[in-house]
Amino acid sequence: MRNRLTLLAISLALILPTVPLLADPLEPGGSFRDDDGNVHEGSIEAIAAAGITRGCNPPVNDRYCPTATVTRGQMAAFLVRALDLAPAATDYFLDDIGSVFEDDINRLAAAGITRGCNPPDNNRFCPDQQVTREQMAAFLVRAYGLADPGAGDRFIDDDGSQFEDDIERLATAEITLGCNPPSNSRFCPQEPVRRDQMASFLARAAGLAVIVPPERCSIFPADNIWNTRIDTMPVHPDSGAYINTIGADKTLHADFGSGVWPPGSNSPIGIPFVEVGPEQAEVAINYTAYGSESDPGPFPIPPDAPIEEGPDADGDRHVIALDREDCMLYELYRAFPQDDGSWNADSGAKYDLKSNALRPDGWTSADAAGLPVFPGLVTYDEVASGEITHAIRFTTAVSGAGHVWPARHDASNLTGIQYPPMGQRFRLKADFDISGYPEQIQVILTAMKHYGLILADNGSSWSISGAPDERWDNVMLHTWDDIPGAAFEAVDVSSLMVDADSARVGS
Repeated sequence: MRNRLTLLAISLALILPTVPLLADPLEPGGSFRDDDGNVHEGSIEAIAAAGITRGCNPPVNDRYCPTATVTRGQMAAFLVRALDLAPAATDYFLDDIGSVFEDDINRLAAAGITRGCNPPDNNRFCPDQQVTREQMAAFLVRAYGLADPGAGDRFIDDDGSQFEDDIERLATAEITLGCNPPSNSRFCPQEPVRRDQMASFLARAAGLAVIVPPERCSIFPADNIWNTRIDTMPVHPDSGAYINTIGADKTLHADFGSGVWPPGSNSPIGIPFVEVGPEQAEVAINYTAYGSESDPGPFPIPPDAPIEEGPDADGDRHVIALDREDCMLYELYRAFPQDDGSWNADSGAKYDLKSNALRPDGWTSADAAGLPVFPGLVTYDEVASGEITHAIRFTTAVSGAGHVWPARHDASNLTGIQYPPMGQRFRLKADFDISGYPEQIQVILTAMKHYGLILADNGSSWSISGAPDERWDNVMLHTWDDIPGAAFEAVDVSSLMVDADSARVGS
């Protein structure tokens, strides 16, 4: 009886409409904020529209975690939603009690799609175990009743796998192409399946059309100096003097993390930002110090926007609002919310993220260098994606009375070649060994080699700017505390400038 019920469920699933109907057009960037540009993004949107995935960070669920691996419990949930499997009357396994996926696992077992993970007993499901590509093949073959074995042995690395027949059926159904394009002679059967890959497997199996959302705003054009690699640029002739002034023996410090500091305060660790949309009301901005060098309001900044170091802070009190739909960035320095919803601030600036235009030379911004703050922040999501593709903001205790492109402003009266100017680019030396650091730290250090650092403000020396996030591991962020300033060098990027009033780089 179970097999007949399984085939009925599969048949009903396969005759459902394969192109989901969207109530409204997708917003720029789509349903999730961490899959932009991912090759599987269209499939991720397709399974989201079909109700097969809800996201990975409930209750907000604005992230998909594309590079995370799929567990057997998650696989059960994906398939139960895809096939709309009925509840089960039997508790099949001993090791899923308390799992959020227990009901899904039992439904999967009742439909005959899973047999367990410990043959021949098969009284365990191993819900937290990663799903390998060969196991995924078996799940999908059973779930979608794939019967055609095709012409035979098309992959060279699945010989002897107990799932070889399932792999062949999956390939014959064109649900998998292989794992080593363009030849695709291998399947990589024992590799774990990532969530982005699973989206494409599920979308193909269910016959879903990919849904590519409108492109989310990038943070300035690709040819902007913030987004330009400088690993092949020449060392600046005053590099040694700059490094000694900042501190050759002083070490890196992550000025971002999770939680608050000091403990018990309301001060987040890092420079926070808020994302806003067209529905956010614009409010008046009242400048209290540098209004002649600031962009007039109104700005779409919420009354409860997060403030650097918290609402009780007496420091820089940066407030940043990012509008990815209108491609605008709004930043305030020493910002204080008012009872009528407006903000008082020492200075402020707004940026068209589609433009390379710089502020007027000599104007400040929300930063001493007259540059935007947000493009230089390290964020958790980009580190989790495996790559940072922009320069990183940092501070030093002492800077010089001058600024270099692309900076527009400075905040010092110290003269002499030993004092680094605002806007000066630095990079981690190419031969500095980063292999011993945690993976997420290696992502940041690689960016420091490829894209470098931009001196943006006075503060603690070698203080690296980032956004607070509860997912940061603060202990991990301290593992680079042993990297000295001597591991860096100043870079001369002047040859990249094509116009002193533009951040666009030459080819």
